[in-house]
Amino acid sequence: MSVIRTEADVGRAGNVRAAMRRMRLPTALVTSLPLLAGCARVAPPASAPPTADAALARMHATFACANAVQANAKIDHFGEHGRVRGDLMLFAARPARLRMDVVSPFGVAIATLTSDGRRFGLADLRDKAFFTGTAAACNIARLTTVPVPGSVLVDLLRGEAPVLKHDAAGTTIAWDAHGWWTLSIPSTREAREEIHLAPRPEDWGRPWEQQRMRVLDVRVVQQGYVLYHAELSDHASEPTAGPREDPDNLEPPLPPSGPVCDAEVPRRIHVEVPVPEADVRFVYQQLTWNPPLPEGTFDQPVPPGMRVEPVTCPE
Repeated sequence: MSVIRTEADVGRAGNVRAAMRRMRLPTALVTSLPLLAGCARVAPPASAPPTADAALARMHATFACANAVQANAKIDHFGEHGRVRGDLMLFAARPARLRMDVVSPFGVAIATLTSDGRRFGLADLRDKAFFTGTAAACNIARLTTVPVPGSVLVDLLRGEAPVLKHDAAGTTIAWDAHGWWTLSIPSTREAREEIHLAPRPEDWGRPWEQQRMRVLDVRVVQQGYVLYHAELSDHASEPTAGPREDPDNLEPPLPPSGPVCDAEVPRRIHVEVPVPEADVRFVYQQLTWNPPLPEGTFDQPVPPGMRVEPVTCPE
C-alpha cells in the first residue's frame, strides 16, 4: 500500500473527492475509490491539533479576517416548486446579514432577498409581491429553498463551519486517511455535528498552531435525522475589496468592511436539507472579501406597486 505524503498529492486527493461528490456517486463507492486506485492513503500532517477544539480554534483564526463577502455566482436550487437556476449577486456578512439578488439572463433583477439578522424582506418582481417577516430559516428558504438559519448560511458562504454549542470534553478528533480531520461534536437536544477540516496544502508541514484550515464538509444530525449537510470544495484565495469612492466626491470614501484577508473561499458550496427535500448550490464566479457595505445593503423598501404579504413560519 502506498501513502500520499506530498502537498501536491494532498491537493489532488481533495480534488478527486470533490469531483466524485459532484458526480453524486453513492457514498460507499466514493469511500472505496482509494482502495481501487492502489490502496493510496493520505498520511496526517506531522503536527496535529491535540483536541477538536484546538482544530476549531485554528479554523476560527483562519476566518477571523473574513467579515463579509461580495460575489457574483450561479445558483441552482431545488425545492417543492422544482429546480431553478440563475445568476446571483450576493452580500453575506457576519453574523447573519444577507442580500441576494437573482438576475435574469437579460441582466434584470427578478427577486431580491434581504435580512439584517432580525428582519426579512423578499421582493418577487415577477409576482409583484413583497414578503416581510422575521429573519427565520423558513423565510430565508423562500429564495434559497433550504431552511437553515441565516447565521449558518452566512458562515457557509464565507467558507467557515457553523459550530454547535458544546462541551469541549465531549468532542473527538480523528484523522481520516482520505485527507482530513473528522471532528465529532455532541450538543444539546440529542444533536451532533461532524466537521471535516484539512490544512491548506502549503501549510501541511507547519506546526499545527500555524496551519490555516479548509472546511470540506459539515453535517448536523438531531435525534437521528440530518438537519442539514454542506459540502465545500474548489478552495481558492480571493482579493480584498478597496474603499468605495463617491463618483461625485460629495462623501468621503466608504472603507472596506474588514481588514485585508488571506482566507481561502470554497468556489462551490452545496447545502442539502433532507426534510423537506431541498438543496441549493452556489458556484462563485467572482468574489471579494470585506466589501464596503453602504447603509441599506441588508434592508430594502417596498418597491412601488407591489402588494405586501406578511409571512410567518409554522411552529
